Amino acid sequence: MTDSQILSLEEIEEIALQALLSAGTSMKNAAPLAKATAETEADGIASHGLAYIPIYCEHVQCGKVDGQADPSVEQPAPAVITVDAKTGFAHAAIEKGFEALIPTARSHGIAALAIMNSYNCGVLGYHTRTLAKEGLLGIGFTNAPASIAPVGARIPVVGTNPFSLAVPDGNGGAEILIDQSASVIAKSEIMKRAREGLTIPSGWALDADGNSTTDPEIALKGSMAPSGGYKGVGIALMVEIFAAAMTGATLGVNASPFSGTKGGPPKTGQFFMAIDPVVTSGGLFQDRISTLISEIRDQPGARLPGDGRSAANKRAQKKGIKVNPATLEKVKAWI
Repeated sequence: MTDSQILSLEEIEEIALQALLSAGTSMKNAAPLAKATAETEADGIASHGLAYIPIYCEHVQCGKVDGQADPSVEQPAPAVITVDAKTGFAHAAIEKGFEALIPTARSHGIAALAIMNSYNCGVLGYHTRTLAKEGLLGIGFTNAPASIAPVGARIPVVGTNPFSLAVPDGNGGAEILIDQSASVIAKSEIMKRAREGLTIPSGWALDADGNSTTDPEIALKGSMAPSGGYKGVGIALMVEIFAAAMTGATLGVNASPFSGTKGGPPKTGQFFMAIDPVVTSGGLFQDRISTLISEIRDQPGARLPGDGRSAANKRAQKKGIKVNPATLEKVKAWI
């Protein structure tokens, strides 16, 4: 068996789609998730790509996520959209919410989307980038099962809780894409190392006693190391407030794990804001962004958030994507 197999984005999307459908997911739920999976692989984030499909399929069959859910959308205020994901996949709920969020943001200049009773939304930046492609500044928050302990404590209370900011380039793309978790590394990276029998770098996670560990299995029983110490905890709390408290979703401390079959639906949440930068800046937004970016690009070797994903995506479009054969085999086993 070779070290990797080259697949096109279309092939990855189709394989993911068929696996999800075979597990009992409806087309409306499976299609947006399969598309996001292919894009995630193209962006070079394999830990959130095809490797998650067997987990998604398992969760459909054990009832942790409802593969047949039909999210409901309401608009309780002129610039506020709410979605009840009905314990289904986040991707379908977000897609349905964006159908109302985008035109609302254009008509009001700013709009918010609150999603409750949701599930793992994968790469958050994938969703905010969708808003940037529509010419809107996209901001997103999503909470996760507790894995970060408060400062001075040992018991996790908040999740790795990422936030994302996508800046439109005025040409149907994202000029800047900030997408980072409150932890030093995404928990899925540690899960990936655990599956592959590899160690993790010191500083990524802590054991149950609060000591740094290089054993991913011990790390998964302990807690994630917050990025920047107390600053990372502050970010996690901010995201928790937006994604759970502001949406009415389940707090991370009460949510079931995104991995394994233990517990029922996690019922976590997502919160998005879409802003028309032309309205807020009086038409000066793109000029200011261009100047800001030039100040960075003019320095040899300087990089912007999102550069790595953009470069990886361009390579994937031309040359395809290298997929781990073991991962591919696990996905195909569901078809």
